[in-house]
Formats: sequence, structure tokens, C-alpha cells
Amino acid sequence: MVTCSVFLSSCKQKTTQTAKTQNTSTPVLKKTAICCESNIPSRFAVAKSSEVIAPTQKQDHKNMVFVQGGDFMMGGDNKQASPDEYPKHKVTVNGYWIDVTEVTNAQFKKFVDVTGYITTAEKKPDWNELKKQVPPGTPKPDDSLLTASSLVFKPSKEAVPLTDYSQWWVWEKGADWKHPHGPKSNIKGKENYPVVHISYFDALAYCKWSGKRLPTEAEWEWAARGGLKNNIYPWGNEPVATGKAKVNCWQGKFPYKNNLQDKFYYSSPVKSFPANGYGLYDMAGNVWEWCADYYDGRYYSTLAQGVKNPHGPKTSYDPDEPYAIKRVVRGGSFLCNDSYCSGYRVARRMKTTEDSGMEHLGFRCVQDNLVTANNKVQ
Repeated sequence: MVTCSVFLSSCKQKTTQTAKTQNTSTPVLKKTAICCESNIPSRFAVAKSSEVIAPTQKQDHKNMVFVQGGDFMMGGDNKQASPDEYPKHKVTVNGYWIDVTEVTNAQFKKFVDVTGYITTAEKKPDWNELKKQVPPGTPKPDDSLLTASSLVFKPSKEAVPLTDYSQWWVWEKGADWKHPHGPKSNIKGKENYPVVHISYFDALAYCKWSGKRLPTEAEWEWAARGGLKNNIYPWGNEPVATGKAKVNCWQGKFPYKNNLQDKFYYSSPVKSFPANGYGLYDMAGNVWEWCADYYDGRYYSTLAQGVKNPHGPKTSYDPDEPYAIKRVVRGGSFLCNDSYCSGYRVARRMKTTEDSGMEHLGFRCVQDNLVTANNKVQ
């Protein structure tokens, strides 16, 4: 039995239970379900990459849009909001460039081909790193579990308790960005799908190479709102299940029956659904996206109204797993369902450990606004 940090992606909203799996090869044993999406435990800690990634790409704005700066009320907009989304507070952000879509398999492959980078999911977990983020005295996992692996979604055959995420998540040897569903899968023909099984470290390496960075949580939410004020979703306030499919999410009975109203069971190609008011795609659903900020559920309560360009707390703190170092992830995924999950709300905050890699976790990049001597935006 191994204790792991968790990432939520289809659990029952606002649950605070702890679940354990028994007699399973999945190293997914502790759950801290506090909201939506399904309880996804993170992979084991892995030694940080030793690769030196130089920013070799020409820094242009291809496949990016410029988002003008401004101020907005950041935080929860409806009754589905979780405690860590309050209090709603005024924030000001400067203008910045942001990727129109999530980083795709083709884009990430180019980075890997040039640099030889090896992702977290492709490396053997390091117990010496892992034990720094779990309670003292936690036993070392069996060596059979300390293999290059990642978390893969496996639907159940029937209704199961939504408090036991081990019913639909499997620690799969050989699962990584090139093999999103496990070692027998591949990404042939999926060049335009978002890259997944990406850890925070992997996202940072790509950003450095491309001359970009991860968005702050405030920048991400400002972009997701698409110019709308105090609306629940990137498209407005219309419920997700009303009208035409607006987002790649789970329709039906999770985790065993998806009626495919949106035509996709897993992730979808980028730009499969309408863009928001800023021309950004998949700011809701498809895959979760990394932000630069540490996660601390108390953070909003520490901010003064009108704070400018917040960069998150100085340290991570999750009361459910106080030893784990976590970052914020945003946007929901193809596993979200409005009956138990509201991950595609623009204010929805989620958290996961930096070494997490799973089948519905990716990222997009931003770039600071550059101004020339002639005051022209580049």
C-alpha cells in the first residue's frame, strides 16, 4: 500500500473523505476529494530533470493571441463554487500573449526531437524524492511499483462509489505522452490533440525551450473569462448540458456510461469546440492545464482588493496533504460532468503535485508583452 498525492477530476463535489484501495497494484491509496473531477492521484515523486533546456526557438507569437490587461472580480460565481474560490476579489493583470490552444502532441514532439527531453512519466520514480512529500514513517512501496508509469483512465463496468477513484484510475506501466492510454496505444494521427501525461516539470522545460512561461492563476482565469464579467463559464451562463455541445466533457453516468453527446470519449483535437471571446479554445474541458502558482486553499483570503499581477502564495499548502508540494491546475477535462463536477467553470481551482502525470493533464503557455524602443508591441 502506497500513499500518493491526489489530483481531482471526477469525484463527488465537496467530499472530504479519505479512501483506500486494498490488494491493488495501483499506487493510488489516499484520496482527498474536496470537489469535482475524478480523484486522480499523482504519480510517485521523480527526481527533477537534469536536462539543460536552452530557449532555442525564435520567440514569435505564432498560434498566440494578445490579451489586453484589465481588472476583474476573481473567484466563484455560483453555488457550485468551493470554499477555496472565496472571497471573490478584484485583480488587475497586465496584457500578455497566450497560446490559442493547449500544447499539442506535434508541438511537444518537436521539442523532444530537438532536445532529447525525457518526461517525468518516462522515468523511474525516486523513493528518496517521494518520501519528502509523505508523512514520516510511510513505508517504501514495492519495487514493482517503482517503474516508469502514469495514470490512465479505465471506465468501470457499472455504477461505483464516487469516493473510490481506484475504480477508474490505473497506475499503468509504459503510459506516457507517446502512449496516452497505455503501452499498446500511440499518438499516430493525433498530432493535433493536446499532449497529456505532462508534469509541471515537463511543462516548465517546454516553456523554457520555447521562450515562454506558464500562466499565473490570475492570467489563466482572466483569459478563460474571454471578456465576460462574472459569468460562470467561458461561453456565458448557459448550463453545460443545454443546447449544442460547448465543451469536451463526460455526458451520462460517470464512470461507466458516456452517451457521447459531444462525440468524444477521451480528449478531442484542439479547436473542436467554439472559442471564447478572446479567440481561445478549450479553456473549459478537454484536458486540465498547469498554472505557475503554488496551491494554497487559503490564498484568496490573504489578498487585498485590487491586487496587481498576483503570482500566488510563496509556498504550497493543502491541509489534506500538508507534506505535498502542489500547483494549481485549471479548466477541467473530458471527464468532467455537471452532476458531480464543475471543473469547466472559469473560477474552478484544482491542485496536484508537481510530478503528476495523467491522461487528462496538459498545459498552454503565455509570453510577456514585449515593447520596442518605439513603443510598438511585439
